[in-house]
Amino acid sequence: MKRYDNYIAGEWIPSATGCYTKNVNPATGEILGEVAQSSSEDIDRAVASAKRAQKKWRLVPAPERAEILYEVARILKEKKEQLAQILTSEMGKVIAEARGEVQEAIDMAYYMAGEGRRLFGDTVPSELRNKFAMSVRVPVGVAGLITPWNFPIAISSWKSLPALVAGNAVVWKPASETPFMAAEFVKVYEEAGLPKGLVNVVFGSGSVVGNALVEHPDVDIISFTGSNEVGRAINGRAGSLLKQTSLEMGGKNAVTVLEDADLELAVDGIVWSAFGTAGQRCTACSRIIVHEAVKEELERKLVGRIEGLRVGNGLDESVDVGPVINRGSLEKIHEYVQKGVDEGAKLLCGGKILTVGELAEGHYYAPTLFTDVTPEMVIAREEIFGPVASIISVGSLEEAIEVNNSVEFGLSSSIFTKDVNKVFAAMRDFDTGIVYVNAGTTGAEIHLPFGGTKGTGNGHRDSGVAALDVYTEWKSVYVDFSGTLQRAQIDNK
Repeated sequence: MKRYDNYIAGEWIPSATGCYTKNVNPATGEILGEVAQSSSEDIDRAVASAKRAQKKWRLVPAPERAEILYEVARILKEKKEQLAQILTSEMGKVIAEARGEVQEAIDMAYYMAGEGRRLFGDTVPSELRNKFAMSVRVPVGVAGLITPWNFPIAISSWKSLPALVAGNAVVWKPASETPFMAAEFVKVYEEAGLPKGLVNVVFGSGSVVGNALVEHPDVDIISFTGSNEVGRAINGRAGSLLKQTSLEMGGKNAVTVLEDADLELAVDGIVWSAFGTAGQRCTACSRIIVHEAVKEELERKLVGRIEGLRVGNGLDESVDVGPVINRGSLEKIHEYVQKGVDEGAKLLCGGKILTVGELAEGHYYAPTLFTDVTPEMVIAREEIFGPVASIISVGSLEEAIEVNNSVEFGLSSSIFTKDVNKVFAAMRDFDTGIVYVNAGTTGAEIHLPFGGTKGTGNGHRDSGVAALDVYTEWKSVYVDFSGTLQRAQIDNK
């Protein structure tokens, strides 16, 4: 049986507790191995290692730091299939999606390596004679990363790669459900020649390891992706310690389908967005806002497509929808479906836990579609994080925008229409950090900022150049070569 320990100061070492927990394949119930359950003592060791390593790393020229990231990209590309197989076995998503996720990490490595020669600051004219003024980026120090299980290598690449190229060190607490992917990613960093101590991984629970990371005085910033509830708690505690936080939390994303939309294309986008990764994406389509003129036709097309989806083990190339992550998630999804029925929504298909044949060994939920849902219903307001979508009927674009913006989250939105005027109105008025036109709510690319408004986050962004803002501070520098004391705002008048 595989056993993974913590990775601290370039060494794989047992946790201070000596305790382990099992890692289970959600598709089959098979025990894949064991992973350490750590304590605050392990966090102390990891942070001390990171702090020591960062003092040297910040002095390495950024283009030289970037060379290691290029090597990370090369190794990830070489190991793409191997990593995808591990990812599917551990997390459950279908193998095509797993390959896509590894590709996202590859893309991110290449992109952030390029930023090693583009950590731009600004030079500006001084208001005084014989004086030079500029700003430069400097690393924050030690970054604490807390990542989720649904994109175990993609999201960790969004966070760790920009942190490293900017000159920081990392202490990473991966999700308990996907520890093997974290270990494999660390091995890639190791093989690429990253100096010891710059990436440290401590496995364990959020209540113990996560809290210790957030509260550690030598951790300068926390980057978290996960639930709104946990993110709020992290922000409150870290804020009281004057610690920076970057939070990417939930979504209640909607696809709007207007009366002139290409319905076949809309169905393609909705099915992919709602049931890809078994709905376990922060950008998953959970609401379908449809113009009343095409509601019935869209329902018919969606039901036909959904009922044709094949559910099963994601390692089977013919499977469309894999399992959800664990029994707790399965039960939570079913509770939401029952709430929808109780509130008067009409169940068109799905709505049940699948237990027939081989599916009985895993955690499978039937792809589910409700209609006649109103914006006030629980299933239209709260994040379900499973393969459940709800149809809400509207009479106009203006009403669709109002419904789209009525939830507490603001991550992703989408509109299907052929009317360019309505496209631009939606682009302007949808209150989300990401907007898609004639595509679903998923499919973000790594060179643009990723994140949202309202309850989705706290204003920071993963991915793109915006990610560098999370892991750098601005330093303003003034060089006076006049040979006299010049006083800004006084001697320039």
